[in-house]
Amino acid sequence: MKDTQISTLSKKTYTYTILDAITIDIEETDNPYQLHLEDFFTMAARINKKRSFLFVSKVLGKHLPINPNKGLLTAALLAARYAEAIKGFDCPVRDRLVELFEQSEPTIEIGAFINERVNPVIIGFAETATALGHAFFDCFENAEYFHTTREELTGLAPIITFEEEHSHATSHRCYIPLEMINNHREIILVDDEMTTGKTAINIIQSIHAQFPRTEYTVVSILDWRSEANKQQFKQLERTLGITINIVSLLAGNVQVNEIAKLKEQKGQQNHFYEKKPSIETLSLADFFESANVKDTPLIKETGRFGITSSINQKISRAASVLREHRTGEKTLCLGTGEFMYIPMKLAAEMGRNVYFQSTTRSPIYIQDSQGYGARHGINFPNPENREVAHFVYNISPKQYDELFIFFEREVALEDLQILLEQLEKVQLNSIKIVFFMHE
Repeated sequence: MKDTQISTLSKKTYTYTILDAITIDIEETDNPYQLHLEDFFTMAARINKKRSFLFVSKVLGKHLPINPNKGLLTAALLAARYAEAIKGFDCPVRDRLVELFEQSEPTIEIGAFINERVNPVIIGFAETATALGHAFFDCFENAEYFHTTREELTGLAPIITFEEEHSHATSHRCYIPLEMINNHREIILVDDEMTTGKTAINIIQSIHAQFPRTEYTVVSILDWRSEANKQQFKQLERTLGITINIVSLLAGNVQVNEIAKLKEQKGQQNHFYEKKPSIETLSLADFFESANVKDTPLIKETGRFGITSSINQKISRAASVLREHRTGEKTLCLGTGEFMYIPMKLAAEMGRNVYFQSTTRSPIYIQDSQGYGARHGINFPNPENREVAHFVYNISPKQYDELFIFFEREVALEDLQILLEQLEKVQLNSIKIVFFMHE
C-alpha cells in the first residue's frame, strides 16, 4: 500500500493522503503549459510545528535525486513563462523546452533567450531555490543575480535581511554590493513554491523600505496561495504604490486536513557494513575565484555575493576533470545546503547516469513505503557548521556506485567523519569529496 496516495476527484482536483494522517486537497486553477501535476512533486510529512507537510519536489534536486537537466529545464520554463506573460514577448523556444521537460532523460542546449532590453535584478531564495534562481538568471542576456543566505558571515554586514516564518531556519541575509540593489530596476524573486506568499511579501517590504522601485515579480514553480493570500499582495501594491507580477508553472488551491497523529518516528538502526567505500579528495580551486571574505573561504561564482555573467566555461573545464575521476556506472552528485547550482551544472556535464541532489536542513518524517516522499534518510551535523543539522533523503542502499559530494570550502577530515559513517548505510563503492576553496 502506498503511503502517499493520490486520487483524482475531477479533471482538475486531486487528493493526496500522507501516511493516513494528513490529506491535501488540490484544485488546479492554472497550468499554462499543460504539464503533469505528478511530474512536479510527491508529498511527505514534515517535522515542523508550523507546517505539517512538504511538497517534495521532483525537479529541484533537494529531497529527491533528479536528472540535473530537469532542474535546469524547470528554470528555463519559468523564464519562458515570465517572458510571455509579463513582458509579452514571443518565446520560440517554449515548445522545445516543454518537449524536453517531458522526457525522462532530457538534455538542454538552449542558452540565454531573454534579450538585453530586459535588465532585472534576480534574487534566489536560500536554501532550496539557490540553483533554481541561478539557472533562471542564465536565461537572460542582461541581468544580475544573487541569492539570499542563512549564513552569518563574520565581519560582513548584510545589505538586506528578512524573515521566513514557516521555515526551519528563518533568517535570510543578502551580502551584495550596494549598487546591485540601490537602483530602480525590476526585482525578480525566485522561489520553488508559494504557499502563503509571506516570504515574498517580507523581502519586498525589506527592499522597498531602503531601495524603493515600482515593479517586482515573484516567480515560483508552484503557487498555492489562497484568495486571502492573494489579497495581501493586492493590498501591498496599493500601500506601496507598486506592481507585483506573479509567474508560476502550476497554480491551485490547497486544503490541508490533519486526520490523525503521526506515529512516533522510529530510530534508524545502525548496521555494520563490512565493505567500506574508498575515499578520495579532489580540489577544483584552480577553476574558481575567491570571494575574498574575511575568515571564510568562499567562492565568487555561487551568486551569494552577486554575479553578472555566465560561468558556463568554468563549469565545463571543471566537469572535464571530474569525468576523468568517474569510476562507477551510476553516480550521484551531492550539493551541500545552499551550494546547489554549481554542483547541479557540473552533474549535467559529467556524462550519462549522473544524478543530482543536495543536503538540506529540513527534518522530514521517514517511511519506506512506495510513493511516499521520504523513504530513506540519514542525518549528521553539517561539516561546515557542526551546530546545524543536515539531512539527505531518498538514497537507498546500493542505488549508486559512487558519490561526489561538493563543499564550497575545504573541511577538516574530523568534521566529515559522522557524514562518512552515515553514508556507509547507502553502500557505495567510492566517495569523492570535492572542495572549491582551500582554508
